[in-house]
Amino acid sequence: MPTYELAEPYPYVSTDDAATDAARLSAEHQLPALLVVGRDDQPYAVVPGSQLLGRLVPEYALQDPPPAARFDDRDLDDVSDRLVGLTVAEWLPRHRFRPPTVGPAASVLHITALMQRTHTPLVAVVGRDGDRTWLVGAVTAARLMERLIGGT
Repeated sequence: MPTYELAEPYPYVSTDDAATDAARLSAEHQLPALLVVGRDDQPYAVVPGSQLLGRLVPEYALQDPPPAARFDDRDLDDVSDRLVGLTVAEWLPRHRFRPPTVGPAASVLHITALMQRTHTPLVAVVGRDGDRTWLVGAVTAARLMERLIGGT
C-alpha cells in the first residue's frame, strides 16, 4: 500500500506560532508528536509528546533519581505560565528531531523502518513538483500498526 493511501491530514504548527497554542493543539487532538513547519511551510521538526512534557516541568523533576518525589501536583499549577510569550521555536527542545519525510509513493516497510530508526511516532509525507514542495499529511505509528495487523 503506497503512502498516499496511508497519509492523513495531521495538525501542525509553525515555528512562529505561540507555544501555548501548540501545547493546546497537542492536548486537544491527543497527538503522539508535534509536527512543526518552518516559515517556508516545510517540515521543520517532529517532537514526541514525551519531549514536550519535559519542556513543561521544572528541571529538578527530570533528574534521576527524581527529587520530585518530595513534591506533589500542586507544584505544577504554574506550568502553563512557562509557555507564555514563547514561540514554538523557543519552546522546542534544544536538540530538535529532524522530521522524517517520505514521498507519496513510499512503501509501508520503508515508513516502518524510518519510524523505528528515528524513534518518532509519525512521518511527514511531502509532495514534490519540480522545485515546489508541500506537506501532504502524515502517517502515524497507530495508522501503520492498523495496516500491519489489520484493523477497522
